[in-house]
Amino acid sequence: MFSYCENDNIIYKSMQEQKKNIKKASFIVKNVKGLHTRPSTELVKCSSSFNSTISLIYKNYHVNAKSLLGILMLAASKGSKITIEADGEDAEKAVDTIVNLANNNFNIKY
Repeated sequence: MFSYCENDNIIYKSMQEQKKNIKKASFIVKNVKGLHTRPSTELVKCSSSFNSTISLIYKNYHVNAKSLLGILMLAASKGSKITIEADGEDAEKAVDTIVNLANNNFNIKY
């Protein structure tokens, strides 16, 4: 992002200005079968209820938390540490809600 001043010099915004409201947290997958279709579907439903852009990060893979196929591609097994990164007006609420969902085994009873 940039803007022009009167003498046509380019003024770049700092990285801090470009980052709006980014929040991060992590959770450990506790489900015996990992992030298979059922917990991933719950995660997508939860993530889709927020306006923020939400990503899941695992083993240097970044996927959209609102994409079922993206989450399944992570192939995260039990014990995997997943980082959540949200950017937007409701980022903090989104991250907190997803962490809570994960801590409750994605509302799945085996």
